[in-house]
Amino acid sequence: MPRRVCYRRGDPKAALRTLEWLVPNGLGGYASGTAGGEPTRRFHGALIAALPPPRGRILAVSTIEDCDGDDLEEFALEEGLPVWRYEKIVKRLSMPLGHNLTILTYRALQDVRLSIRPSFQERPHEGRVDQPAREYPLVIDGLTAEVDRGSSLPILLTASAGRFRALHQQAHLVAYEIERERGYDFEGPLVKPCELLLELKAGEEATLVLSAEAFDPLLAPRALHQAEIDRRKEICKGSEGLRAELALAADAFVVRKLSGGPDERTVIAGYHWFTDWGRDTMIGLEGLCLSTGRHQTAARILRTFAGHVRDGLIPNLFPEGESQGLYHTADATLWFFHALDRYTRISKDESLVRELLPKLKEILEHHLQGTRFGIGVDPADGLLKQGAAGYQLTWMDAKVGDYVVTPRRGKAVEINALFYNALKLHESWSGTSSDAAKKLRASFNARFFDQQLGHLKDVLDPDDASLRPNQIFAISLPNPVLDEDKWQPVLDTVRRELLTPVGLRSLGPREPDYKPYYRGDLPTRDAAYHQGTVWAWLIGPFLDAWRKVYPHQDAQALLQGFEAPMHSFGAGTIAEIFDAEPPHTPRGCIAQAWSVAEVLRCLT
Repeated sequence: MPRRVCYRRGDPKAALRTLEWLVPNGLGGYASGTAGGEPTRRFHGALIAALPPPRGRILAVSTIEDCDGDDLEEFALEEGLPVWRYEKIVKRLSMPLGHNLTILTYRALQDVRLSIRPSFQERPHEGRVDQPAREYPLVIDGLTAEVDRGSSLPILLTASAGRFRALHQQAHLVAYEIERERGYDFEGPLVKPCELLLELKAGEEATLVLSAEAFDPLLAPRALHQAEIDRRKEICKGSEGLRAELALAADAFVVRKLSGGPDERTVIAGYHWFTDWGRDTMIGLEGLCLSTGRHQTAARILRTFAGHVRDGLIPNLFPEGESQGLYHTADATLWFFHALDRYTRISKDESLVRELLPKLKEILEHHLQGTRFGIGVDPADGLLKQGAAGYQLTWMDAKVGDYVVTPRRGKAVEINALFYNALKLHESWSGTSSDAAKKLRASFNARFFDQQLGHLKDVLDPDDASLRPNQIFAISLPNPVLDEDKWQPVLDTVRRELLTPVGLRSLGPREPDYKPYYRGDLPTRDAAYHQGTVWAWLIGPFLDAWRKVYPHQDAQALLQGFEAPMHSFGAGTIAEIFDAEPPHTPRGCIAQAWSVAEVLRCLT
């Protein structure tokens, strides 16, 4: 039964403001906040509801003011769910899977009186926080209070005990400190239209349900809460320690696609602000689904994206509140082949490959003949090129205004490694052979390896010999394109210059554009995003390559560095990125799908 204690009385108070928790609902909605209760991001809320397009995610309920933070004895995660232990009360929060519903449970340790005050601001998930305040119409009926926050979306507050009363609706300003640091609008009003007055004897328990959907008050919130606990215990069954915790963390990202049919599944790339990205989904599929026994879910995700193929490409992302995808990516579709291979090998189900084989052939034909964004094979050398003005088509996709920070136009090293792997997989599935694969491999080995530098160039035509982690895929993929005699020098260079306790640097520290820290406003951060910043997910392909080159050396110790940040940033999960230099402070999203997926996959 995973239990992670993240804060105890006596720890530095700053931890209460910097440590964040997250509870998902399986739809892309969630509840999230800081351990101490102070909202520091626009994305903090007791209920962020996920609604079908075009509405998307909305801030349904912002903060809940209830217990005195100075009395907090302990903040912990039990089965991945937050638990606050105060002097007189224990508070728990959960969200039933598939519902825009938050359940707060209060259990008295001593006789106690509570005033529970929810606050509101009517705005979309990523909307500006500095919008003017307004009054919220309120209807109180026994143990239910209905708050009309506009847009035909009343919020129901349903209590099991106590009594609601209306409050004078005076707005109070909140400064979201992280938004200030990130260079966004950071100060805005919250309004508290009502409060729940609650008196509990020692040992008594009460619940408060926050709902952005029709909620039957006759349903038992305690039963819903227990059902969620039981579901989470089943996820952890057979696992322990870090592996069990990451299995729970992985559960946050696999969601039902609201714009599709009831069986369509997708992956949220990261919380709080990312939506479902094709690249992240395919990279994370094995760790999120196959390492956790969700084989049918993996198949549904693959079918979902296969159904959206256009011109030989799967979508790069589905923007917030929209059902149509964007296709500006050169690698997501090639990762699709890799994900399908991992599904087939682990599940032992070959029917999905047979079902998708005509589409896979069509995808490769588009790449061989040329498709959108300059993606196509150069007939001179058989290498796959890509690039279009104003677009960033590889995973190193930072863009500041119209300026693409790392355009990498030309023949990128990992794109060709992935294309070779896709060609070889198609050969094995179709029973055919490919002259394209042979030509690509010969050109790759003749042109990418720089003998003097001891590593692979990052891009050809035009050439870029910057030391980057992308070369590791030439070794790590199931069908490595790089000749085996070059594996060790490449791996050793990557290990020496790029490896950290929390992943690989995105650029070598000796390179002129190297940025040691990821901080400042948006342009400053994006300029450092792939210029040194450490990416946690890259530990996965590094370990795959390590096990090929050094099969008799234990590499599990390389995963130990991920334990500590799970106490200090996103509780019980793994961040998107880290500073390039010690102490490797976690940055970006507090919970990133491929970060969790790759560490979990390696542990499994």
